[in-house]
Amino acid sequence: MFSSEGSKLNNRTRTIISTLIILVALALTFAPLPGLSKSLVIVSGTELQAPLQELAQQFQVKNPQVKIELKFQGSQDIVNNYIDRKNDFEPTILIPAEGEILQELKERYQAQENSDPFYGRPQPIAKTRLVAIAWQERGKVLFPEGRFRWQNLSEALQKAEWSKIGGKSNWGSFDLAFTNPTRSNSGQLTLDLWVKSLNQELNSPEAKNLFSLIKRSVYRPARSTDILLQEYIARGANDADVATVYESIALSRWQQAQTSQGASYQIYYLNPTIETIATAAIPRRNVSSAKAKVAQKFIEFITQPRQQEVFVSYGFRPVSGNVDLKGVVNSPWSQNIPGSEVKPAGKILPPPNVATRREIQRIWQRTN
Repeated sequence: MFSSEGSKLNNRTRTIISTLIILVALALTFAPLPGLSKSLVIVSGTELQAPLQELAQQFQVKNPQVKIELKFQGSQDIVNNYIDRKNDFEPTILIPAEGEILQELKERYQAQENSDPFYGRPQPIAKTRLVAIAWQERGKVLFPEGRFRWQNLSEALQKAEWSKIGGKSNWGSFDLAFTNPTRSNSGQLTLDLWVKSLNQELNSPEAKNLFSLIKRSVYRPARSTDILLQEYIARGANDADVATVYESIALSRWQQAQTSQGASYQIYYLNPTIETIATAAIPRRNVSSAKAKVAQKFIEFITQPRQQEVFVSYGFRPVSGNVDLKGVVNSPWSQNIPGSEVKPAGKILPPPNVATRREIQRIWQRTN
């Protein structure tokens, strides 16, 4: 027979074990699920700032254990800062304006580390194209036929004054705005198309003369495309006449120009133009496989048809789903923005490859 003292001891032991089991069960019940209690740091081109902020909030509502921190840089800066370890944070997702820029990152990373920098293949999330904008009154003078022409732009830079190209004398100097091609995708696309309009190679004397003309004429090129457009709107027609930007931000910020300047800018579709596809990649460096799975879940979320409509509401064209551009709530294509077109005519060229982008940057840096 067991003694009463031994029985009490067993009861106490059972009580302690039962309590421990309850505590462990409670801990498991309320603990975040493995792989979901994660912090994602997403580095994107500035043109994606507005839609990504909205989509990040939607994702966090559905996944409250996930914290998302958004960072915005020029697309070329995204590559340079990552490769050269200039960030004071570790990115979980990289989204430059164009997939070719990720290819450059991959080549530079492999040369240094001899390994693949990404989990899986980069995935397209939204697309847009390069366009030009001009304040309406001035655009009618610069492009009297209503169509954008690189030659007209070159002549305006050469003559430098509006009075010399048919404009009013009180309009002053002719001012072009575009982004720094050593930091931004749209600046690289601008120079690539402009040189192609000459039917010349990048290293030809004609192309180098063009680079020199542009560099002398453009005051402090912006570091990213959305910052460029914000400055263009803030400066107004007296300090910024024509700019090359993405269709998406030209559409989404048009109302801002109406409000702050009381004037409209006109959108001009380039022919040919370049379609640029914002593409997301998950880097391997200091990103665990568990965190990468959460990052992939976010990428899959923003490429679903409902979330693609959010991109459309900010002027982007979808990469998935059968989305009616005019049918989306708050679609800029339904707001009668001057020059905007759902299906603009003209040829679409592929974006410049890595070698061409590097050469554009080298020539720009060496040009006086």
